[in-house]
Amino acid sequence: MGQIIKNNKDFWTDTQSLAAAFASCVLLGLSFVVNFYAGIYATLKASNPVTDIILDNIRVYDVDTIFIYGPVVLWVFVATLCLNQPKRIPFVFKSVALFIFTRSFFITLTHIGPSMEANNLVDYSSRVIKDFTFGGDLFFSAHTGLPFLMALVFAKNTKLLVLFTLTAIFFGIIVLMGHVHYTIDVVAAFFITYTIFNLAKYFFKKDWEMFNRS
Repeated sequence: MGQIIKNNKDFWTDTQSLAAAFASCVLLGLSFVVNFYAGIYATLKASNPVTDIILDNIRVYDVDTIFIYGPVVLWVFVATLCLNQPKRIPFVFKSVALFIFTRSFFITLTHIGPSMEANNLVDYSSRVIKDFTFGGDLFFSAHTGLPFLMALVFAKNTKLLVLFTLTAIFFGIIVLMGHVHYTIDVVAAFFITYTIFNLAKYFFKKDWEMFNRS
């Protein structure tokens, strides 16, 4: 506990660290705003649902609890990792912001509607999901991509790498079980996220170096 207090004192009393943390918070906040309007646009323009190799062959499961609260648990854990070592904050926040900006761009390009089952919400009780998402913000899956992004960010720690990777796979299965995403949304998330991570290292080089000193 003493070391954690010292880490935070050193970080929050350093002008450059404060500036980096502030910039990362602004960028993350801006990404949420862009994501909001992109989600609304994609949903308004959403067309008909399409067939899917997995969704067409499995029934819809009620995955409300995991879909909603799973990411909450994930981000509380990530926040704990960052508060233990605040030097991680700028790069984590900026890489997540870049992820959200990229996904916001992607969902405005192609306007495929949600699957028939998820759209109608008949035969199962996952009505909360429809209120929790825009509905047309499908490609690519944030539930899958963000945990995988954290796996790449914390890859030097083998336990965290495995934990976050398994979480990404687990969430990918969950969104398919709930017919919240198409299979391509889940599969593509891993490849796009890997690119986003490498772009983040390039664009936020100083923050990445600070992260590795934590």
